[in-house]
Amino acid sequence: MPILPNPQPLPLDHCVLYGHDSDTALILRGHLLTYKELRQKVAQLAAWLSVNVPQKGARVASWGAKDLMTCLLPLAAPRAGLVHVPINPLLKHGQVAHILADSGAQLLLGTGARLSTLVEGDLPQDCIALDIASIPALLDGEGLPPSDADTNDLAAILYTSGSTGKPKGVMLSHANMWLGAVSVAHYLELESDDVVLAVLPLSFDYGQNQLLSAWRAGAAVVPLDYLLPRDVVKACARHQVTTLAAVPPLWVQLLEQDWPEDATRSMRRLTNSGGALTLDLVRGLQDKLPETQIFPMYGLTEAFRSTYLRPELVAEHPVSMGQAVPFAEILVMNDTGQLVSAGEEGELVHCGPLVAQGYWQDDERTAERFRPAPEQSSYGGIAVWSGDRVVRDGEGLLYFVGRRDAMIKSAGNRISPQEVEEAALASGLVAEAVALGVADARLGQAVHLVVRAHGDDLAKAEEQLPAILSRELPNFMRPQMIHWRDIMPLNPNGKIDRVALAKDIQP
Repeated sequence: MPILPNPQPLPLDHCVLYGHDSDTALILRGHLLTYKELRQKVAQLAAWLSVNVPQKGARVASWGAKDLMTCLLPLAAPRAGLVHVPINPLLKHGQVAHILADSGAQLLLGTGARLSTLVEGDLPQDCIALDIASIPALLDGEGLPPSDADTNDLAAILYTSGSTGKPKGVMLSHANMWLGAVSVAHYLELESDDVVLAVLPLSFDYGQNQLLSAWRAGAAVVPLDYLLPRDVVKACARHQVTTLAAVPPLWVQLLEQDWPEDATRSMRRLTNSGGALTLDLVRGLQDKLPETQIFPMYGLTEAFRSTYLRPELVAEHPVSMGQAVPFAEILVMNDTGQLVSAGEEGELVHCGPLVAQGYWQDDERTAERFRPAPEQSSYGGIAVWSGDRVVRDGEGLLYFVGRRDAMIKSAGNRISPQEVEEAALASGLVAEAVALGVADARLGQAVHLVVRAHGDDLAKAEEQLPAILSRELPNFMRPQMIHWRDIMPLNPNGKIDRVALAKDIQP
């Protein structure tokens, strides 16, 4: 692996400065954008934003599919001195309304179809919504020059679900995102002739980093909103893709597809995050693409990326999380604040400059997760205490054990049980609701909802609740199964016994 570039962070929008003018930077629905054109578009969009949202540090939200504007906004907004708030295009109006209100966004750029689903009260009074398709026609001139922002300035707020409550906004600085791009481009050894297929949502840190790390390396990116897994395979063949990133449920679907030689011959690397690869998945990928390197990875939005496993170790350690990525220090601590010994379980603590700045306007939850680094840390400062339990073996490789909180992780999405429960309770049909994650071969975890009906009309509740949840929740949050109970079990503290319910509904 080449020597790691200078870790001195730069303003985030400098990512686009590394490609040669005539090299392809973006391939979008057959249209090629060179690096020269990419730099011009970023500059023009930044200038338009600075005129229409002149307050420095103001939040600009985007809610749309992968198109030119949603690809440019992560760089154009920070160049204009603004903070980008990407919203998952799968979210429904209720979740979007929360994010807009919580972030205080002054501008929402979204597709017309999505904007039309907003109802009265969803859009904050001081927030303007514009159809993102209208923006390209408004861009002209030279635009704004590359930013000279303080790299500690806020660049983005990425909303992620917790185990309780509504989605919380993770605050990422220019330095966080710049060093994340440099780190990934380095350990994946991305080159200017690479073609990265971006199938993950740009609202995910993992999805957004595909743009940033590729452009930092001068490579080309092919954003893809796919309908079927075979669309991914076809795109790999059409564009001679060299780099494909996915989450475990998508890998399951992709392994069920036929992979013709023209879809595999150019593939150099596969990367995985958003859930651990199983032994069967690793073996399946090695069988389908035997000449391709596999990079298992682990990360959390609060610290971007924490670990990766070098490809040459995958055969012998197929389910390991690997070791720390560049610019990260990973400690495993026991409950008494001491480093664990080899083979001993502990909490993963992430230290170093990839650690985010905390949760947006949420001091209480920030204090729970972002705490002083252990005294054993060489970085010091603030660390992320992940809540994830891991084991480090005698070779220094990490293995995931389990989550300390009740988070449901389904199809690469982090789902707050409370959000699902609140949607059920808001229907007026149930008196109590508990959302749980149940192990599922395809999804990682499937959402199951245990409810007690409100009133005596159980038949009405059973008939109407699924339709209400389908309307109010995005697809990935909808319960795969609803279990109806006459009585909820209680623990000694008088609270609903989630452990007992989880045991009861296990298949």
